[in-house]
Amino acid sequence: MVKNAFSHIRYWVFDLDNTLYHPSARLFDQIEDRMTNYMIDRLGIDPTKASDLRKDYWRNHGTTLAGLMQDHDIDPDPFLLDVHDISLAHLEHDPKLAAGIDALPGHKIVYTNGTAPYARRVLAARGLSNLFDDVYGVEHANYRPKPEAAAFETVFAKAGIVGEIAAMFEDDPRNLAVPHAMGMQTIHVAPAPHTQDHIHHHTDDLADFLERLT
Repeated sequence: MVKNAFSHIRYWVFDLDNTLYHPSARLFDQIEDRMTNYMIDRLGIDPTKASDLRKDYWRNHGTTLAGLMQDHDIDPDPFLLDVHDISLAHLEHDPKLAAGIDALPGHKIVYTNGTAPYARRVLAARGLSNLFDDVYGVEHANYRPKPEAAAFETVFAKAGIVGEIAAMFEDDPRNLAVPHAMGMQTIHVAPAPHTQDHIHHHTDDLADFLERLT
């Protein structure tokens, strides 16, 4: 019974994008377009080159920003402010998800490779504000991204996360490897499952999964 696997959990870590809202909202389409345009403007490259480079940096560095910082000395704050300036008008409140998060016992945080201000905007648009003890963005990890171990270690130290009694919900399977190594329960939230050793559970409906826990 899945509920038994979480009876000891007192720290709950949630990714934001494509985890606390369904991927069908396609917020990343907007973000990726803004990233590509930012790179065109700042690096003086054509749209195809910018799009290819954006994807390459995400694959090999964890985030496009990490690659831009390493190879082009991009200032992270203006970049992050620009690319997260997107419309959230089509996001809807999710009372069932809110109730499921609220019912979890213990300390609850959001940890995203986006920024904390952007995360708070998304939470408000989803009706999830005031359910979390804190919100951490890439800025809190010194701009190092998940899946880097140092990023998790920095944020979890600030949040006081104890791995052996913690769980992490995340749509990107590579971002669950370090939490698994820390002794956390790992939950992959996505339409299709990944059968990897560092993933304990999969769900395509986070609200339903949380209801089963409480």
